[in-house]
Amino acid sequence: MNNGATSLLEKLGAVKDAMVVTRAFGDSYERDNVTIIPVATVRGGGGGGSGEGTDPGHNGSGSGVGLGFGAMVRPLGVYTVKDGNVTWIPAIDTMKVILGGQIVAVIALLTARSWLKRH
Repeated sequence: MNNGATSLLEKLGAVKDAMVVTRAFGDSYERDNVTIIPVATVRGGGGGGSGEGTDPGHNGSGSGVGLGFGAMVRPLGVYTVKDGNVTWIPAIDTMKVILGGQIVAVIALLTARSWLKRH
């Protein structure tokens, strides 16, 4: 295996290490005798490639390595632990709430318009 492919495999190993459960569950901390554990959803994807040989249209010696990776982290909420009781407190995504309300309003207006035309 050439150095480029070895380097690529090492980088893909680092990507794999980045997608572990500790990315979804943050470090717990304590405040006012309550333990707080943050939780998030983590999504990611990556890919890579390697090449060798020459391109018939060029006079180069050929070779190549490529790697791409993307990740998205979104807070879900926190677990709280107080006096042995665990409680889940969800994070509220206000943009989703607003968008959902707008969609319901548009559907209601279209339904009302249709109903009024018939009567």
